[in-house]
Amino acid sequence: MSNVEFYNNKPWMSHYQALLSEVGEVRASQHHLHDSLPALIQAAGKKYSQQMAFTTCMPNGMNGRLSYGEVEEMSDAFAVYLRECVKLEPGSRVAVQMPNCLTLPVVAFGVLKAGCILVNVNPLYTRREMAHQFNDSSAQVLVIVDMFVDKLEAIIEQTGIQQVVVTSVAQWFPPVVKGVLQLVLKYWNRVLPDYRLEVDSIDQALEKGRKARANAGIEVHRYWQHLSRTDTALLQYTGGTTGVSKGAELTHGNLISNLEQVDAVAGDHIEPGKECILTALPIYHIFAFTVNLLAFYHKGAHNVLVPSPRPIQNCQRAFDNYPISWISGVNTLYNALLNEEWFTVYPPPSMKVALAGGTALHKSVAERWRKVVGSPITEGYGLTETSPVICFNPIGHERPDCIGIPAPDTDVRLVDEQGEPVAIGEPGEIIVRGPQVMKGYWNRPEETAEAIKDGWFYTGDIGVMTEDGHFSIVDRKKDMILVSGFNVYPNEVEDCISRIPQVQESAVVGVADSQSGEAVHAYVVLRQEGVGEKDVIAHCKRELAAYKVPRKVVFWDELPKTPVGKVLRKEVRAKATGR
Repeated sequence: MSNVEFYNNKPWMSHYQALLSEVGEVRASQHHLHDSLPALIQAAGKKYSQQMAFTTCMPNGMNGRLSYGEVEEMSDAFAVYLRECVKLEPGSRVAVQMPNCLTLPVVAFGVLKAGCILVNVNPLYTRREMAHQFNDSSAQVLVIVDMFVDKLEAIIEQTGIQQVVVTSVAQWFPPVVKGVLQLVLKYWNRVLPDYRLEVDSIDQALEKGRKARANAGIEVHRYWQHLSRTDTALLQYTGGTTGVSKGAELTHGNLISNLEQVDAVAGDHIEPGKECILTALPIYHIFAFTVNLLAFYHKGAHNVLVPSPRPIQNCQRAFDNYPISWISGVNTLYNALLNEEWFTVYPPPSMKVALAGGTALHKSVAERWRKVVGSPITEGYGLTETSPVICFNPIGHERPDCIGIPAPDTDVRLVDEQGEPVAIGEPGEIIVRGPQVMKGYWNRPEETAEAIKDGWFYTGDIGVMTEDGHFSIVDRKKDMILVSGFNVYPNEVEDCISRIPQVQESAVVGVADSQSGEAVHAYVVLRQEGVGEKDVIAHCKRELAAYKVPRKVVFWDELPKTPVGKVLRKEVRAKATGR
């Protein structure tokens, strides 16, 4: 059998028979949700109207909350504000720049209900990065948290932003609690700047929307009833495979298809109206946006929002005060929790499943989690461009060091530099096609053509596949280290180092070397003293081939990370080489 025939036979399909009581090919379309996200959002809002939808939990336990009925009414009002008061046309872009807070779902849902396109913006962006994203997306409206309005004020004249709406992390908290928090943020933490921009507060925007709706008798569903699965819902910015920040154009169909795929393989484990999910990952990240926000809202879950999980102690009150049954995160978040005594001594008793993605889950972390918590971490795999889920580990059938099998209706291949399928067990670039793959990069036809060839999206990730159709990630193509002609994948070395008890985390990069082309260097953060460079190298020599062993080990106090918690190897490499 040729390599092409092997992939065409989809060896992973046999695993679906154990998951679903259906013979033959499983199709995500067997459970057709809706034709647009507003329809899905409205249905959940009405079905669970009396139940709690969102709670923002601050590090000190102070909180604010909204029910499904309140979110439904407020998002309707914001949709009317955008269309009738700001006079946006269907398809206009609205940028949203804030951490996890109650305003975010209200505004995001309102943008979609208005028939507009949501543009998620990292609240930690610099002025230059903000200006680039606003201009690239041609955003006309920006909803921003008050902590960062000064950055906006400096660059707004360089953009096409016509209307600014300002909110607070403590928005819709009880008045006294909100007042205390605002005072602390402004005068103690000094993170609330003064500004002179003319803006609407989120409360003013909603009130204008309510009045306009009442005066004109507006039926909000008319804004979105024309939407179909081919219409763009979201511009999700990413460095992609080439490093330049660009907007992945995700349609209503891309996102809903991914929800259907998640539903088909995990839906039986999610009890409608009874789950409580902790959202520590930022919702502006595609993993949390699709899984935490959309998938669990659709299921009537109570979503506990943590504005920032760093330091990790910020999550303690959420675990203490709410019956958390699900959580999504990246390896560094789970590793950080396992290094906290308050978590390991009193692990969450209601926890059913922890979902891992975004970066490789280390086997040592997964094993410690199950031992401490008593329930699994199930690892999946995806990218911004794929809405994001491509592969998943079936719940209850998790495999270590494995991203699982392709989601329903998803084809995956591993190919060499010429685009030809590689043999089983050989590493190759992961390419994928399915209904969750983006329409393309916003206004970038050349880069779209480079990423999507003959209907296949080229991920830039290197993986291997077993004979029964399970996939594992080896590493990012661009992070691979070439030592004397041998490929070294940083994830493998980092996973090896993580098994040293005193190590908290590490980053492995390649540094130019006159003898071997590149040399493996490891940058290590310790959780306790007692380990030196020779100890780490000796440990790696016992576990790895000689060419994979770090030539040099450096100890740092911390590693540079994204807000999501991914280690920035590019910055590690730059710092290591002095560039």
